[in-house]
Amino acid sequence: MAEVGAHLTAAPAGGDRPSVFEAVAQDSLMAAVKPALQHLVKVLAESNPARYGFLWHWFDEIYVLLDVLLQQHYLARCSASFSENFYSLKRIPMGDGRQQPLATAGLPKRQHWKSLLLLVLVPYLKGKLEKLVSTLREEDEYSIHPPSSSWKRFYRAFLAAYPYVNMTWEGWFLIQQLCYILGKAEHHSPMLKLAGVRLVRLTAEDIQALERKWAETTSNQTHSFTSRVQSALRKALGGIAFSLSTGLSVSVFFLQFLDWWYSSENQETIKSLTALPTPPPPVHLEQEPSSALLPSLKSVCPLCRKVRVNATALATSGFVFCYRCAYGYVKAHQRCPVTGYATELQHLVKLYSPES
Repeated sequence: MAEVGAHLTAAPAGGDRPSVFEAVAQDSLMAAVKPALQHLVKVLAESNPARYGFLWHWFDEIYVLLDVLLQQHYLARCSASFSENFYSLKRIPMGDGRQQPLATAGLPKRQHWKSLLLLVLVPYLKGKLEKLVSTLREEDEYSIHPPSSSWKRFYRAFLAAYPYVNMTWEGWFLIQQLCYILGKAEHHSPMLKLAGVRLVRLTAEDIQALERKWAETTSNQTHSFTSRVQSALRKALGGIAFSLSTGLSVSVFFLQFLDWWYSSENQETIKSLTALPTPPPPVHLEQEPSSALLPSLKSVCPLCRKVRVNATALATSGFVFCYRCAYGYVKAHQRCPVTGYATELQHLVKLYSPES
């Protein structure tokens, strides 16, 4: 049985409400799959950029497309997402009490499409937002100019407000889980409440109905070309889903380990364990005829030969110039005027004297 597999057992007599451990575990399952697949694509792209580079460039979009197909398959056939079905759970509309529909009945259209949207689109947009914030922070960190436009002031205000917005978002989920633990809420996640559904355990009747539906699907023989194509596509998608379900039962620990290994919190530990010895400092380059000669007075700029104004150092070499002189030279030549080391504008460092 493709969708149910060997993980499903009849619900215990203690009620159909899943424990908070089951609910949180199914949430973390898909969160562990994406980093592992992302690392696999990264390895392929680095080994052959010409052939697999587009996979890395468009990874988020490709993953969303595959996630839509996978979640749509399970919602239509099992009334649950992939990870919920993996943990023997199903979704039922809010308000259904004792008369629970079978898993094979599917969700009403409204709850079905809202569930699919929240399962796929919300994580995608959250990931894109986190990448945007990371990019803006890097640009803001290397920026040496004061904000000169309303757009720069806006994104700096956005960067300042984002940690509080993210804290509010995470706190919303935490409070919902605490209410679920204390029995004050029917949902462990606000996304379920927005979708208008709640999670319950699969019953013995659900498992039997799913097995019958799978047996009927595999035994039906269609003769028209269109029906055969549709049947082949359904079988292919079902085979992929079955492979994921079976494979995850064996490799879920490995996926969690990869998620930990490549998470940002552990990058410093990884670097300390795998870093190569620090290379020796570079050999001093011979000065080119056009390179600046050092003046005898330390307060004089090597470029304009005048007392420095708005002293600025190059992080790549340590020499100090006027800001205007260093900025113009580095922008035109992309190297240090004295040593010839490759230099960029982001390596300019403003110096402040004790008098200022």
